[in-house]
Amino acid sequence: MNVIDDIIDGVKLMNENKGFKKGILCGIGISLLICLTVLVIWRFSQLSMAKEAGLIDQETTLNKSTIEKFDFLEDVIDTYYLNDVDQNTIREEVYKGLFNALDDPYSVYYTAEEYKSMKEAMSGIYCGIGAYLSQLKENNSIIISGLMEGSPAEESGLLPGDTIYMVDNTSISGMDTSQVVSLVKGEEGTTVTLTIYREGESDFRDITIERKQIETPTVSGEMLDDQIGLLSIKEFDKVTYEQFENELSGLQEQGMKSLIIDLRDNPGGDLDVVVNILDDVIPKGLAVYTVDKSGSRKEYNTKDDEYLKIPLAVLVNGNSASGSEVFSGAVKDYGTGTIVGTTTFGKGIVQTVKPFSDGSAIKLTISEYFTPKGNKVHEVGITPDIEVEFDRDAYINSDYDISGDNQLQKAIEILKDNK
Repeated sequence: MNVIDDIIDGVKLMNENKGFKKGILCGIGISLLICLTVLVIWRFSQLSMAKEAGLIDQETTLNKSTIEKFDFLEDVIDTYYLNDVDQNTIREEVYKGLFNALDDPYSVYYTAEEYKSMKEAMSGIYCGIGAYLSQLKENNSIIISGLMEGSPAEESGLLPGDTIYMVDNTSISGMDTSQVVSLVKGEEGTTVTLTIYREGESDFRDITIERKQIETPTVSGEMLDDQIGLLSIKEFDKVTYEQFENELSGLQEQGMKSLIIDLRDNPGGDLDVVVNILDDVIPKGLAVYTVDKSGSRKEYNTKDDEYLKIPLAVLVNGNSASGSEVFSGAVKDYGTGTIVGTTTFGKGIVQTVKPFSDGSAIKLTISEYFTPKGNKVHEVGITPDIEVEFDRDAYINSDYDISGDNQLQKAIEILKDNK
């Protein structure tokens, strides 16, 4: 299309119609058409160049055939489906389906409500039941990994290890931890019913719990015998670093001479928070690095020359994932502590969250991380220095007392020997 010729044609048309206004409008219309055509041509040229360079696949998901088929399916539903259809729900499920097709349980589309719930949970204050959830590696099921002291969950009779199957009669099959959390949370004073399975029982049980405002205590501290401090970190949220520093200072004031950091059932969280806490337990230097699709490397470093130079043990298990593996992997590589327990989950990939103006968001896997010495974590995990299988029966028989926790007792034994 020749731009000059089109302008001349517009002027001719103006003269022929003897109407100044018509000519002006026509000229404007032609100019807009020209601009649109140029943009379309430019866009297709960019796509062609990208395809030739191998930056995108020749076959895209949203092509003419896909759109035509989707339109046809919509017509069939509109014409024949018996019940009313919520178009917004359909759109949301289409977006979810796109991410489900990636076959990556960590890449997720969040509705506006789900994203709001996730942000609240990460902030450390929300309305819910006060239970920690984890996702099992072997079957992706969601379990109760811990209960907050005095919480509605603890008072309801839930126990660590309970497997959740439904929330308010909604199956959670295929959901990730954050999606289940968004179902469990809700307005203060309302109730939620969890359908759970408990090992050793023959049938499911329904437990109804009233939601209350929860301020998440992600870190708890306790002084054990022989001046051994115990810090349990449930997850790495925005509030975790400050809580860790407060609990650590409290133990130091009590004369702590050695330390156990318990990361069992910790699903991970904010990577920057993990690195900040590592600043206290490893020398200044590389804490972890990531590698993305293009091979670009990003390093995360500790900054403080000062760190704890006391005997340290870190407890891990098969549900210690992501940030917990960054932490234990760095401690192991630097040799500043002894890793005790069982091989960790093996989630060595990093996700980024991208929010949209309508309140929805996506979480997408964008890179893989490696320990300071370059050890792969994803689908491998961190192997403990001292392997100890957890004796669940002994723990239950001790009425959940630390004396029946054989992994913790092994860590205590190691620290006593290192005095």
